[in-house]
Amino acid sequence: MKKVLAVTLSTILLLTLTGCAPGEKVEVTTPKSSIQLTMPGPNPEEDKPDDNGRVADVALGLWHGLIAPVTLIMSFFNPAIQMYEVHNNGNEYNLGFLVGVAVVFLFLGILGRGRR
Repeated sequence: MKKVLAVTLSTILLLTLTGCAPGEKVEVTTPKSSIQLTMPGPNPEEDKPDDNGRVADVALGLWHGLIAPVTLIMSFFNPAIQMYEVHNNGNEYNLGFLVGVAVVFLFLGILGRGRR
């Protein structure tokens, strides 16, 4: 029963958080409050080369996903550092980025499990 409750609450939380991405607006209004949720929108820089004439592909997405925890911390101290390359080729870059982030968390999970 606890597992079903955890999965249900996790699903609700995930669906709620996906509404926090930039893009289309959805407004949820109750008598006492109003919440505006947004969904992902298009990337205006997709398939446009950067200043060096490059467009990030799946390999760079994978690399950026692998180094995402480090670049997140660095971005707190240097606003010129970003985690995500906006000059990318779309779905392929996104796939590489998510696989890279998943590999990092998988590695950390295996590393943490081995220390028990």
